[in-house]
Formats: sequence, C-alpha cells, structure tokens
Amino acid sequence: MNSLFSPRIGLRDLAQLCRRLGIALSSGIEVRRVMEREAGNSLRPILRARLREISDAVARGDTVAEGLARTDDYFPKLLHEMVNVGEQTGHLAEIFRHLADNYEEQLRLRRVFRSSIAGPVIQLVLALIIVSVMILVFGALSPASGGQMTDILGLGLRGTTGFIVYWLWIGTIVGACYFVMHAASRGLAWTEPLQKLVLRLPGAGAPLRTIALGKMSWTMDLTLESGMDLLKAMRLALDSTQNAYYTQHTDQVLRALRAGREIHEALSETGAFPFEFIAAVEVGERSGRLPEAMKSLAGDYNERARHAMRTLTTVASWVVWAIMAMLIVGMIFRIAMNSVVPYYDEVRKLSNP
Repeated sequence: MNSLFSPRIGLRDLAQLCRRLGIALSSGIEVRRVMEREAGNSLRPILRARLREISDAVARGDTVAEGLARTDDYFPKLLHEMVNVGEQTGHLAEIFRHLADNYEEQLRLRRVFRSSIAGPVIQLVLALIIVSVMILVFGALSPASGGQMTDILGLGLRGTTGFIVYWLWIGTIVGACYFVMHAASRGLAWTEPLQKLVLRLPGAGAPLRTIALGKMSWTMDLTLESGMDLLKAMRLALDSTQNAYYTQHTDQVLRALRAGREIHEALSETGAFPFEFIAAVEVGERSGRLPEAMKSLAGDYNERARHAMRTLTTVASWVVWAIMAMLIVGMIFRIAMNSVVPYYDEVRKLSNP
C-alpha cells in the first residue's frame, strides 16, 4: 500500500544492504546468521527493527521473502519479488549483487545531479537572504522626506514583520514543492497528471525519459534472466520507471501478453516507447536472448542517463538563474520607479504652475 508518510528505506542504505548480503551469502554463510548479524549491526532504528522482523521470521523457518512481506512497503516491491525468485532458483546471492549494482548506479546519478546543481542553488539561497536583509533594513530606515522606504518587492513587506512573512512564504513554497515531489515518488494517484506533464517539458522531458527507460531495461534484464513469470516481470519493469507516462499502459501491455502477443508488439501498441527500445526488444525476442539484449540496452541507457543528468542540471541551473534574474530585475525596477516617479511628478508640477 502506497502511503505518503510510511517509512521507506533510503537508497544508500538499500544499496549497502544488498551489497553486504550478496557478499555474505556468496561466501557460504548461512542466511539465518547473515540476517541475524544485519539486524544486530544496523545503526538506524527503523531499519534495525525491520531487519529484526526478517531475522526472526528466518529463525522460525520462514524464507527471507516471507520475512520481507512482514515489513509492508518499507523495502521496494522489486526487492520483494527478486528475493522470492532468488530463493526459488537458488541464486539469492547473485540477485543481491545485481540489485546492489542497480541501486549504486542510481546513487551515482543522484550524486552527479546534486553536485552539479549545488552552485546555482547556493547562489539562489544567498539572493533570497540578501532580499530578506533588505526588507529588514528598509523597514528600519526612514527617508528624509518622511514616510516609508521603498517596498522593494511591491508586496508590502517591510521591517521585522515583513522579514518573518517573507521567510514564511519561502518556507511554504519549498515545503509544497517537497510534498509534491515526495508524493510523486510514492506513486500517489493524484500526482499522475504532473508526472506525465514533466516528461513533456522541453529540455527536461527527454533526459527523464532516458533515465526511466534505463531503469526499465535493467529491470527487464534482471527479472527475465531470473526466470520470473513474464507478466510479473513486465509489471515490475513498468513500475520501475516510476512515472505514470509509462505505468498507465501496464494493464494494456499485460492484456496483450495474455492474448499471445510478443513483448515488443505489446509495448509498441502503447505508443509510449521509442523505436530503438522496441527494436532492441524485438531483436532479443527473435534471437531468444532477450535478457542479454536488455542488459546491453540497459548499459547503453545508463551511459545516456549520465549525459541526460548533465542536461537536467543545465536546465535546472538555467531555471535558478532565471529566478534570480527576475528577482533582481524586479527589485531594481521597483527602486527605480519609486525614485524616478516622484522626481518626474515634481518636475511636471513646476512646469505646469
């Protein structure tokens, strides 16, 4: 069940956990001992509690997948399904290693984006601070002619009260943006129109589609190679895009597959996937090497995703610069108008006695 406020494991913790489990199980350590050690060593209280639930279930004779089911949606759906397949096929250690590779790649992309956008964001924050200081200072000063100093934003914000109101506005805007982004990441239904819109934005849509298709390629490789049921594998692959632009076609794709259509035909009929993606799936199906084709495609999309992330950071940087420019130009205009207009009125009075 998707809940906005239910705790979820962080991507970094998830990648590290999968890596440790993969290494430990590959070395031949019994799964019960591995889970018991993880539950005892975790420093995060919520993660430790969830791992304890899994460890206790395994100690009672349940499988790791059954233990994961007791943690609700704390761990991602893909992890639940892949662990179940790994235990059934006897390749649990390999499954954890592949999962770790995927989550670590997502972490790398996230770091690239954050490091690239850090500079413009810092500059925007400094600009907002400067504006707030000017609101405070202009409220404390009085012009020689009497009255009040210029309202630099044109919003009636001056002095301490204006300073507080200004930061309340900023906090509300930031909080609202975070709320919407968090809700979209949880896949809440009311964010679906926004998710679809984002993929159509000039400059940002193409990079985001590349990243989403890279995730889907990797998930298809992992699930199909593991021998997972095709319908379940395709549902997970579409879910992995984390965008309603693709997930809205899940039922259509599954109906086509149940009717005996091939995967590339089912995907092509949606009109949501590029020709090169469909072609790679078709070649893989025709050759009987679909997992290998998806692995190759995933590697290609991962490389593109790195370039796409740079494009995204460029777009984000321009957005930040545009906000700063509008803010500065608006203040200059307000100050100029409040300085020039009174002078112009005085000149007009003198010229028209």
